[in-house]
Amino acid sequence: MTKRERFLNFLANKPVDRVPVAFFHHFIEDWTLFGQGIENDEVFEKNIEGHRIAKQIFDPDVAKIMNDSLMLMPVEASFVETADDLRKVEPLSLNSKFVQRTLELTKRVREIYADSDVPVYATSFSPTLVLRSALPEGRRPGLGGPETYIKRFIKEDPEALGVACKAVSDGIIELNKLLIKEAGVDGIYLSVNNQSGFFPEEVYRKYIGPTEKAVLDEANKLSDMNMLHICGFIGQGNDLNLFTDFDAAAYNWAVHTEKVSLTEGKKLFHGKPVFGGFEQKGCIYNGTREQVEEYAYKLLDEAGQTGIMLGADCTVPADIDDTHLEWVRQAAIKYAENPVRKIHY
Repeated sequence: MTKRERFLNFLANKPVDRVPVAFFHHFIEDWTLFGQGIENDEVFEKNIEGHRIAKQIFDPDVAKIMNDSLMLMPVEASFVETADDLRKVEPLSLNSKFVQRTLELTKRVREIYADSDVPVYATSFSPTLVLRSALPEGRRPGLGGPETYIKRFIKEDPEALGVACKAVSDGIIELNKLLIKEAGVDGIYLSVNNQSGFFPEEVYRKYIGPTEKAVLDEANKLSDMNMLHICGFIGQGNDLNLFTDFDAAAYNWAVHTEKVSLTEGKKLFHGKPVFGGFEQKGCIYNGTREQVEEYAYKLLDEAGQTGIMLGADCTVPADIDDTHLEWVRQAAIKYAENPVRKIHY
């Protein structure tokens, strides 16, 4: 099978010659540089070139464009002091430099894979993550933040919070349309989360979830390949039940944090395709080839080879040896040749 044929069969829950493999990692290791590519050409170019260098070692079955240099969408919310101010937050303009840079990055990375039929995804982040980053004392990628403002707003006026998330989602939706229609990606890889129950369940379901589902629903009008990543980055878990009504083509979550296996998750998400299985800083990062292959066999013994793609709970460390990712693909090939494994885990 070609990469695209194999991947489309995965999405359709049809047999494959061997399971596809999908690992993603950032190309900028310094978290303080995230988002600096809007103005900093050196950071912007490093982000793009990282894809080219990595591809030489591990030519992926599925490519996801990592937008480290542009994370996150710079919505203007620095003026927000009260809950009522949330109602004044506006969608980011499509004329912004961030949008233009995002289109350029996406097109140029897309060109890196022009000689392959590999499916290519654009990374999209939830309205809540964008808003949380934009608010005073916000949560910057990888750097955290006290987030005293949003914690107060959750208690004082969750409806206003929902209004702001709706405005942010409107901008994300329009950007995603450009990425699919103009930049030529196959679909959107949407990252959502409610890590450690940050939003109370009733607040998430009523005010937050609908704005995130809207991002996915609108992307689904342009592509039937959009995937959902329920981000449990570095051990910060989610209640997966909050996301079972999100209409994605495939689902990924933190197997090791949520303690929900690929098989269990496939049932939870109504039999739809699922992917992942490796811990992001586990054997995939520091294990031997034998350990990596053995773990891949274990996952496939448990989950089978239909509607399954091997990957990780979240992005693997940026300094990983990409050869380790190729080990997983070779393990998938070996397993397909002899799917009955009698090994000790």
